[in-house]
Amino acid sequence: MVPMKSEAIMQGAQNAPHRALFNALGFTKEEMERPLVGIVSSYNEIVPGHMNIDKITEAVRLGVAMAGGTPAVFPAIAVCDGIAMGHQGMKYSLVTRDLIADSTEAMAMAHGFDALVMIPNCDKNVPGLLMAAARLNIPTIFVSGGPMLAGKVDGCKVSFSAASEAVGAYGAGKISEEKLREFEEKTCPTCGSCSGMYTANSMNCLTEVLGMGLSGNGTIPAVYSERIRLAKHAGMQVMELLKKNIRPRDILTEGAFRNALTMDMAIGCSTNSMLHLPAIAHECGIDLNLDIANEISDKTPNICHLAPAGPHHIEDLYDAGGVYAVMNEINKLGLLETDLITCTGKTVGENIAGCVNKDPEVIRPVESPYSTTGGIAVLRGNLAPDSCVVKRSAVAPEMLQHSGPAKVYDCEEDAMAAIMGGEIVDGDVVVIRYEGPKGGPGMREMLNPTSAIMGRGLGSTVALITDGRFSGATRGAAIGHVSPEAAVGGPIALVENGDIIEIDIMANQINVKLSEEELEKRRAAWTPRQPRITTGYLARYASMVTSGNRGAILEAPKK
Repeated sequence: MVPMKSEAIMQGAQNAPHRALFNALGFTKEEMERPLVGIVSSYNEIVPGHMNIDKITEAVRLGVAMAGGTPAVFPAIAVCDGIAMGHQGMKYSLVTRDLIADSTEAMAMAHGFDALVMIPNCDKNVPGLLMAAARLNIPTIFVSGGPMLAGKVDGCKVSFSAASEAVGAYGAGKISEEKLREFEEKTCPTCGSCSGMYTANSMNCLTEVLGMGLSGNGTIPAVYSERIRLAKHAGMQVMELLKKNIRPRDILTEGAFRNALTMDMAIGCSTNSMLHLPAIAHECGIDLNLDIANEISDKTPNICHLAPAGPHHIEDLYDAGGVYAVMNEINKLGLLETDLITCTGKTVGENIAGCVNKDPEVIRPVESPYSTTGGIAVLRGNLAPDSCVVKRSAVAPEMLQHSGPAKVYDCEEDAMAAIMGGEIVDGDVVVIRYEGPKGGPGMREMLNPTSAIMGRGLGSTVALITDGRFSGATRGAAIGHVSPEAAVGGPIALVENGDIIEIDIMANQINVKLSEEELEKRRAAWTPRQPRITTGYLARYASMVTSGNRGAILEAPKK
């Protein structure tokens, strides 16, 4: 076994004061002689995806102890994007990713841990801890809290996004108050991350693909006892990683990120993965250029349509064989790098060998995919010179190409009032700007406006474009992460009501129908807006953001 970091605080006469403090914690001499394993628990009582993590944490503790380690738990914060949605709280969601990474780094370095087990579950909590793991580069494994079971309304499975869309339907007079209350009461029936392929489940599934979590990490439902067993195995396995000195950056290679992008396209993950994967890669010293997303998408079929793109939910993917079954199916086309080491101690190829697709309705065979191209597309054009992102698998076929007049709003609240007030009609392109990383600040998600559009029956006739971002629960022609954002003078700041916007998702193009001369004229007349928030963490965040559409605070890559 390699020398332990904890020796710097546990061994030698000079460390008697450190040991005195461990005595105060109730540690025995025997515990102090074993490897010290930090368990980063994201348990709290305000996020449904985290209310069960106390049980996962205890199972990990047992696994670590059974395998000869000394477990010590410390916390990580987490925000529920659903609860934060639609008000000022959403400005704080994305920024927590950096807070989580920074605070976890501080705790791990300050206390000399030899290894870590990360227990995340929800949207920014997973990538924040992956960023920390890459930055710290000590043996680490992940085990998530697990997905929620789907709800049921009128005999059909439903997820959280159905409740959001029901608000739009109620506002349009399509459903009664009683029916709205039924959606409210039945769409989220258990603890866990929301049951569709939203951001949390996307990132938990991609954690498996990256090789940082054991099989089942992304799909075993939160309420299944199998997840407790998985947590015990994760605790035991981190001790194997420590013995073999397998570290996150041994696993998180450029090939692993290409595999993640490939599976992102195959499964149809949240567009937020296009924010998080580059940020995690950055911590490994890898520049994950989004230009390769379309290159990978062009050759990767989309073989899963999970909510909100289709009728299936994470529990169905679990029953069909899970992430490894999708990987094995997609690799029939030779699209994965299979010789990469993972947290199992085995290669990707060894992990997925023999993993059978148990339900071809949930995991389509590669010979009969939902589409021959991937579930996410990166668009460019004079409206988004750097890039923007759309969940292509959740767009109605008739909206893959769309041209219409812009209805422009400078914040989410104004756009939401217009949608609910009936101002938006067939053919419109809703533009919500000044909601980017700097302009928001904090790059809010726009689930409420898109859900209202869907609920009012406009999902196949109206597009929405924003320099904010979209929830994985979003469906329809929702195009987000427009970069450069309005707050730095990006072209989206120059659009006026009535300008014709042309969208061609199949050609990866998005343009406003204006001459370069007219755009230059408007650019010369544009003046920066005063910051909406001038004090506190959000103001500091806005002053530091340098990453355009990724919304990350970037420094020099850590080697």
